Amino acid sequence: MMNETILEQLNKIFIEVLDNPSIILFVSTTANDIDEWDSLSNIELIVAIEKKFKIKFTSNDIEKWNNIYDIINTITVKYSR
Repeated sequence: MMNETILEQLNKIFIEVLDNPSIILFVSTTANDIDEWDSLSNIELIVAIEKKFKIKFTSNDIEKWNNIYDIINTITVKYSR
């Protein structure tokens, strides 16, 4: 799976979950860059991402995330198993 495809899919999830059509994700995007991305919405985003990609994240996975690139990397690793 190509990273662009994952990024595009994540962007759609973020727009839907955070109810903000103007969100444009970059690999460098962090929670600090998006006003609506708080601790509560983070849980909703994780659940939506897990559903979309049919994977489960561990708390260890999530703790390592600093930006969108880290999320994409985790999805890619889980897909390759």
